[in-house]
Amino acid sequence: MLGVAGFGLTLAIPVFAAGNSNSSTSVVRQHHLVAQKGGRVEITLVSYAVTRAAYDKIIPQFKAQWKKQTGQDVVIQTSYAGSGTQARAVIDGLQADVVQLALGFDVSKIQKAGLINPGWEKEAPNNAIVTRSVVAFETREGNPKGIKTWSDLTKPGVKVITANPKTSGGARWNFLALWGSVGKPGTKENQARSFVSQVFKNVPLLPKDAREASDAFYKKNQGDVLLNYENEVILAAKQGKTSPSYILPQTNISIDAPVAVVDKVVDKRGTRKVSEAFVKFLYTPQAQREFASVGFRPVNTNVAKEVQKQFPKVSQLYTVSNFGGWDAIQKKFFDDRAIFDQILSSKR
Repeated sequence: MLGVAGFGLTLAIPVFAAGNSNSSTSVVRQHHLVAQKGGRVEITLVSYAVTRAAYDKIIPQFKAQWKKQTGQDVVIQTSYAGSGTQARAVIDGLQADVVQLALGFDVSKIQKAGLINPGWEKEAPNNAIVTRSVVAFETREGNPKGIKTWSDLTKPGVKVITANPKTSGGARWNFLALWGSVGKPGTKENQARSFVSQVFKNVPLLPKDAREASDAFYKKNQGDVLLNYENEVILAAKQGKTSPSYILPQTNISIDAPVAVVDKVVDKRGTRKVSEAFVKFLYTPQAQREFASVGFRPVNTNVAKEVQKQFPKVSQLYTVSNFGGWDAIQKKFFDDRAIFDQILSSKR
């Protein structure tokens, strides 16, 4: 039996050439045998940048469990980047067996490209949402600009760091949280647009993803406040990069991150069984505890109760459904020449 070759960062290393999704059973079986050759199977996880710390702990546990249950070594290659960037990479040929992205819209884009079967949301527990978070404010030590609420982000001289919603799922969540901070989505539209426009006038740069935004703030000392995933702030504090204190706006949005098996890829590579087992493992208490340990709010009810003191309550929490769903959000805010582009144009 071959030893485990380990796992690491991979970009686009197709194991099998792309082909018609209606491959014959014999072809699928042949790919299955190739994938399983020598008691070893390999899959690729494609995820968004800020999940890496969690998966660095989860993947070895799954590998050990799979080995114990099947006697087979599993190698899990990984790729991390902005959610939108990852969705495009998978559509363009990155051979992902499993995707966990920052927003359902990015998974839906892969579905619409014919790589994931419709109804993927029902293929995993909790409508395929595997982690949650909220938007947090990270300020400089002592909070010298006195930033406490959303409205403080519009103050003259306050520099706000957030990623680009065109390429970053996290930045889209930030944008929606900003919009919803004015009032229930669908109401006070003029006030919301004016407020978000004022905030973006205080945004000096737009990094491509949440990781680059964090690096700009932490490593390059840019900006007065970082709009960040709560889990990123918690993780940075655990790593000694920041103080464990942060500001959690009491009007916020539930950052729901989904996971899905990429049907066209797993059926060609013969990796459906292990890929589905990996997705299922992400909902187990042990995996959910690892997500929680790096700052994600767990979706497993029992684990959520175990760690509830770690996560402050939010009084007003909006969801994507309050905005009409991702298709409506994309059309209204993030399509070319939609509201976000209009706000950037007015900033110039």
